[in-house]
Amino acid sequence: MTTVIHVRTDKEVKKNAQKTAKDLGLALSDVINASLRNFIRTREIIFSDIPQMTPELEKILEPIEEDIERGRNLSPNFKNMDEAIKYLKKQW
Repeated sequence: MTTVIHVRTDKEVKKNAQKTAKDLGLALSDVINASLRNFIRTREIIFSDIPQMTPELEKILEPIEEDIERGRNLSPNFKNMDEAIKYLKKQW
C-alpha cells in the first residue's frame, strides 16, 4: 500500500531534482523513497557536498586495498595500447 507525503520545496529545487532523477532513469519519487529507506536503515542524515562511502562499499573495497598494499592482482603500467593488448593476450 502506498501513501502520499506532501513536501514543500522551492520550485527550482524540485525542477532540478526531477531533471537529475530523469537523467539517471528514475522518477523523483524513486529518489525520495530510496532516501527514506536509507534513512531508516542507517538512522542518519548526511548533509555534505563531499562524497561519502557507505559501510557496505568500504567492506567491498577492503580486499582490493589489501591487494594494492601487497602488490597483488595489479597490472603493470603501459606506454601504449599495443603493450596493454599484448599483456592481456598473454594472460589468457
